[in-house]
Amino acid sequence: MAAEHYLIPDWPAPSNVRAATSLRTGGHSAGAYASFNLGSHVDDDADAVAANRRQLCDELQLPAEPQWLEQIHSDRVVTARTDGLVRTADASTASTPGAVCAVLTADCLPVLFCDRAGTRVAAAHAGWRGLAGGILRETVAALDCAPEELLVWLGPAIGPRAFETGVDVLETFFEHALDGEHTEAIAQCFRPHVQKPLHFLADIYGLARAELRQLGIADIYGGDRCTVSEPDYFYSYRRDRITGRMASLIWLQAS
Repeated sequence: MAAEHYLIPDWPAPSNVRAATSLRTGGHSAGAYASFNLGSHVDDDADAVAANRRQLCDELQLPAEPQWLEQIHSDRVVTARTDGLVRTADASTASTPGAVCAVLTADCLPVLFCDRAGTRVAAAHAGWRGLAGGILRETVAALDCAPEELLVWLGPAIGPRAFETGVDVLETFFEHALDGEHTEAIAQCFRPHVQKPLHFLADIYGLARAELRQLGIADIYGGDRCTVSEPDYFYSYRRDRITGRMASLIWLQAS
């Protein structure tokens, strides 16, 4: 594997759980998509995207083509399969070796899950709409195991100094809070913008942690990068508008 093309999670996952997030470097795309764009929906050259996806599979030694998703900022979770079909959802799960869960991001938060026994994994695409709307709680439900048995890694997303929002985003999170304690934790993730009334700087990592902890998950890792402020490593839609997508992947390795 060309290690310089990937961010490997630093978490105590079982040895048969494999995971990675691609960086933007080392691929075949040009221009605004330079160079390891894995998104087929962003008007990049289709041949370049196909070459990047082949390279991804080869370098990570994936057991199958990833379960690519048509992501719609929903709370829908599907089972990852190896049939090559694109499924409409914002998360996928797998409980057998062979299937590869994957999400594409360029500021939204990729969230990877595994259980301590190494028997199930999941990948979720948590933009603010999906995060507020329940994609993480639905993914946890789909994994169908005790929350205390889960490990979670938060991949690269927009950082708390760059994520400017309006009051509508804050209100949406409040509307979907699990309980009063969760509401208080949500409020701590929105810092008033000193120059713009009724605007906030939001911490998407903090919002994810708040929900995961409320669901009973204590072991949460990652969440320390910023796609907007690290242009050498990450694509960012908010920074560039026309840009590529990174992939965050997780799968079970056959013994």
